[in-house]
Amino acid sequence: MGADTGYDSEAFRVAYDKVLAKWPAEREALTVATPFGDTRVNTCGPRDAPPLLLLPGGGGATSVSWYAQVAGLARVRRVYAVDVIGAPGLSVPAGDRHPRTVADLTLWLDAVLDGLGVASADLGGHSYGGWIALHHALRAPARTRRLFLLDPTQCFAGYKAAYLLRALPMLLRPTPSRVRAFLEWEAGGAPPDPDWLALQEAAAGFPAAKPVTGPRPAPEALRALDARVLLLVAANSRTHAPRAVADRARALLPHVETAVLPEVSHHALPQSAPGDLAGRLTAFLTGP
Repeated sequence: MGADTGYDSEAFRVAYDKVLAKWPAEREALTVATPFGDTRVNTCGPRDAPPLLLLPGGGGATSVSWYAQVAGLARVRRVYAVDVIGAPGLSVPAGDRHPRTVADLTLWLDAVLDGLGVASADLGGHSYGGWIALHHALRAPARTRRLFLLDPTQCFAGYKAAYLLRALPMLLRPTPSRVRAFLEWEAGGAPPDPDWLALQEAAAGFPAAKPVTGPRPAPEALRALDARVLLLVAANSRTHAPRAVADRARALLPHVETAVLPEVSHHALPQSAPGDLAGRLTAFLTGP
């Protein structure tokens, strides 16, 4: 199909596989059955290492978007990166039975963990994936060991109005050119990885379900979270006020470490993050 005339599934799969090729050579692709359909899981790392479940951001940010961090993480964890059911990726919903509530997302993730034979895991999420991971940690605390969040949205602060207005044309009628223009605006001129950008463009018009949304987690629930949390905020994020996100997390979470990552925007994570990001995540996961 033409650049702006509709979704092209073949082009999406080619772009997906090109980014997946940046993963370690020993990667595997798994399919996990859940009540909401089959979930694609890309995995690598020692089979006997503690498990780490990774959730991507929204839009076209599939599981393969973790390519820049996965080799470092796989030195100390068995990494399982999932394509969110009902979102762009290779997961296949069961008819129209896709998650519609936060409780559904928890049920889906529990089913993924069960299908992988994992009783509990470390969780990591970027953007919307951070929102899902945080809600799962709150609703299924026995299944969450440690949690890291990369510039999570709707967890500790709302969206900036300017961000939503800029995103509106892309949301109302997603086309490759609108996706590119929006991501280039949010990045503030920093050039994205061309293969990653091509995948975001290829995801425009993907026949995805309406994403589950909802309010930010209640303060009392956050204060009761027992898991250790690492929150890394993008200094150049146009999505929300970065320091307000970090400040509110410190005020609410009892076991949180926060940092502001310099010279990186929201959508550049995790693939264009500072070079020491994998080391920082690994230190958190393996530390006391």
